[in-house]
Amino acid sequence: MDAVVETHELRKRFPGHEALRGVDLHVPAGTVLGLLGHNGAGKTTTVRILATLLAPGGGTARVAGFDVAREPQEVRRRIALAGQYAAVDGQLTGRENLVLLGRLLRLGTRGARTRAAELLDRFGLAAAADRPAGTYSGGMRRRLDLACCLVTRPAVLFLDEPSAGLDPASRQLLWTEVREQVRTGITVVLTTQYLEEADQLADRIAVLDSGSVVADGTPDELKRKVGGEWLGVVLADPADVAAAAAALGPAATDVDRAAGRLSLPLDDGMATVAAAAAALSRAGLAVADFAVRRPSLDDVFLALTGKEKAA
Repeated sequence: MDAVVETHELRKRFPGHEALRGVDLHVPAGTVLGLLGHNGAGKTTTVRILATLLAPGGGTARVAGFDVAREPQEVRRRIALAGQYAAVDGQLTGRENLVLLGRLLRLGTRGARTRAAELLDRFGLAAAADRPAGTYSGGMRRRLDLACCLVTRPAVLFLDEPSAGLDPASRQLLWTEVREQVRTGITVVLTTQYLEEADQLADRIAVLDSGSVVADGTPDELKRKVGGEWLGVVLADPADVAAAAAALGPAATDVDRAAGRLSLPLDDGMATVAAAAAALSRAGLAVADFAVRRPSLDDVFLALTGKEKAA
């Protein structure tokens, strides 16, 4: 598929710090790319360059067919950016925020009002449309901020930490809205500190570490790089873990005597599960938990960067 966002050897240096060290990205139309990385990994710097807020220090970047360095105005006409904090005027009502933006974007008074009404309804804000945005909850302000990004239907939407600070219910609502925009053909690039968010939304994920892409692929592809599925066993009595390890044989790994937990690679799929269940039963060992596990994005992030979580 043709790339709507594409970078090649993208670089950026600040005094005393090289933020990007040759980042290559390829984002097809109508897909979501998740950028994962710890603080300082280069996520926000990448987004700011793609949104023409920073000049690249080297390499190339194209958005919607235009070079971000040579044709920034053309890029800006086709993108929208929601930063880490909702950029809405708290003294204006939700409706006034949207109408003002629509008029600034030359939709005309009638067009701006019509578009504002459509977006307020779509984002579940119609009932609060005429309240000052400063009275909105964090989730409502975030939805209004996203609605503002969509006044002119951009080709590419950049979301920098879109659900930071939101409660789980508000986060789910935001995810629903992002998926709906992707279904209409909008391409999304998002940075996130929530690995679950990337797993839920992203078609592909690029993991950044110290300004470089250390892994790129679908969530499932990245999980497979960490390892295959395994059987997780938790003994009812932690004192039985040694006996369980003996019963399961030398393949048993990650033996945690204090927690009474151990793992078994599923080299033979369900045959391994059946054999393990039979072995534990023959040994007379009571099991508290017995389930097939898959690597999570937390496992991927830890394996690739040596850090517990993206932040």
